[in-house]
Amino acid sequence: MTASPPRRATGSLFGLAYGDALGLPTEFLTVAEIHHRYGPAGPRELTGDPALVTDDTQMALAVAWALRDAPESTPEAVEPLLRQRFVDWSVSPDNDRAPGMTCLRACAELARGVRWQEATQANSKGCGANMRVTPVGLLDVDPDTLAGLAQFQAGLTHGHPTGLAASELTAYAVRVLRDGVTLAELPEVLVGRAQGQRRTYHGDWLGDLWQRPGVDSPQEFVARGWDECLGALHRLVDALARPDDGGDPCRHTGEGWIAEEALATALYCAIRHADDPVTALARGATTAGDSDSIAALAGAFLGAAGGTAAWPTGWATRIEYADQLATLGDTWD
Repeated sequence: MTASPPRRATGSLFGLAYGDALGLPTEFLTVAEIHHRYGPAGPRELTGDPALVTDDTQMALAVAWALRDAPESTPEAVEPLLRQRFVDWSVSPDNDRAPGMTCLRACAELARGVRWQEATQANSKGCGANMRVTPVGLLDVDPDTLAGLAQFQAGLTHGHPTGLAASELTAYAVRVLRDGVTLAELPEVLVGRAQGQRRTYHGDWLGDLWQRPGVDSPQEFVARGWDECLGALHRLVDALARPDDGGDPCRHTGEGWIAEEALATALYCAIRHADDPVTALARGATTAGDSDSIAALAGAFLGAAGGTAAWPTGWATRIEYADQLATLGDTWD
């Protein structure tokens, strides 16, 4: 009998939503409060009909639909679609899940028609830059286009170079996992990517975003972001080399409110529990930090590696936006 295809795009999109849903009720709780509510293993079951997600999944869907509808992967084709999707999200009645202020402020400027390099929040490297980027890693595009797209979608709201670099690494992680790199191999692969891209500025996508006081060149601008991401990746490698104490992963790799920490802490959860994806999501949701974003990114990585088989069979019909997730997954599987 021929084995069923892994359906890694669908697995990644649903994994993002599953992690987001498990982390939604724990985002602003302490670890002690989470343990009191869910036990020491953390949240492991979807609740609600449907199980609700946060702005993380909503904005990932906005990115995914813009990418799906774009006639080609160029700045000219993608920018108006992303702008409209972000603005529509910002004024939607469903946008009631404690959205980040950086995204809301930038979207308000985008809605006024401001040039995106001026609408962006230049000093923000919040995880809103990369919580939504994982669909970029599902596209069949060359690595330079993937990099440009990932940084571009981040830059519309988060203009900090670390938000750009972390978004590229997040999308790249999804790409290489889908292509067969194992979770255990991923940190080394990402360190190599970061070192290789450290002074690469995608001017065709980013334009004059780099121009700000105290920055002398686009290469200097982007290197700052890559250096912060490399620091986060080195902390991840160090943490993985030590025995797992079973505690809050944020103590090792950061609380995840900022982009490079969200990436590193999500990777910590996914790699530590590569053979038990639900436990990985529960670990991500049981933190003192940005639990929904950490668990969501962990789910996107695990789904890209393992496909739909990574997740409990009944979850796909119980998650909010299931129809959209399935349609988009079918597009790229």
